Amino acid sequence: MKTYAITIKPISGFGTPLKGDTLFGHICWQAAYDEGVFGMSLSKLLVDYATNPFLVISSAYPKLNDGYALKRPDMPIDMLFDLSNIDTAEIIKERKKLKGKRWMFVNSGKRIAGLQSKEMYFNDNELFEKISISKSAETQRQLRKKSVRSFVSDFTQPHNTINRLRGTTGEGQFAPYAVDQTVYMPDTELIIFIGLRDDIKIGQVIKALKQIGDSGFGKDASTGLGRFEVKGHNEIDLSVIGSENPNACYTLAPCVPEKDVFGDMFFTPFTRFGRHGDVLAKSGKPFKNPVIMADEGAVFIVNKSDIFKKSYIGTAVLNISKAEPNAVAQGYSLYISVRMEGANE
Repeated sequence: MKTYAITIKPISGFGTPLKGDTLFGHICWQAAYDEGVFGMSLSKLLVDYATNPFLVISSAYPKLNDGYALKRPDMPIDMLFDLSNIDTAEIIKERKKLKGKRWMFVNSGKRIAGLQSKEMYFNDNELFEKISISKSAETQRQLRKKSVRSFVSDFTQPHNTINRLRGTTGEGQFAPYAVDQTVYMPDTELIIFIGLRDDIKIGQVIKALKQIGDSGFGKDASTGLGRFEVKGHNEIDLSVIGSENPNACYTLAPCVPEKDVFGDMFFTPFTRFGRHGDVLAKSGKPFKNPVIMADEGAVFIVNKSDIFKKSYIGTAVLNISKAEPNAVAQGYSLYISVRMEGANE
């Protein structure tokens, strides 16, 4: 499986987070709409998905000049940072500070020394500074003018129902409502990692993503949310930026790990309450069965080192729909091999 890094640029707010399993679902819908995207039908693409996935896609992460800002591993603070030889009062202060460091910097040209390197973690303000200094002078001026202080923020947009013939809400029909969305700072670029089976070409995936970016991703796409541009791509070997002598997998998307493959597992549970799109959204059974996953940023300690011979981990999630028996969800995840000192291998 070849892996690539795809750069996208948000051009609107997003009503749905850019998570790997949701991106996978959108790409599947593109294949269902147009068999010409991948040169075959969606059913053919998924015929052996449980054993040989045609595509594994990550969640989206901030792109920096020399690397990426990934989610801090979902591990106890004490396992990531050395808090020994500190008195109780200082530990309390330090823990509050360290909890705010929710980003992990990964240099695209260097290996990760280990997850317990304090220098590789930073907070939201530090991420904003890292990204803003790489922008043009005009962009920095606009950021100061608009008092932008965050890389990403939540925003509530008020709406109302308008009669398109009269251009008003109508007599006694004033019913405002709000739409929540996530907005990125201007000129933000995000990185998405993707693994492809040998018979799938990167150009085919780029076409699908461009169509998704044009029509909108996720919730409230019909009102203008979820728009993005595909800026470029390059082939990448994630094992090259992984640690030497790894003993764990750091996941890049929500996943459902295999049984009896890992020892200690550190993750935040994530429940996907899926819903069908297109015509199935209006069927008698529009909702999928809930799926409990390990959110991106999980760290799985491996039992056997041969797991590193494959570029992804996890399983396919089947039998998730009562309306469409062939529906699947991505339980796979690309990963970065890392070294976790003191782990029970």
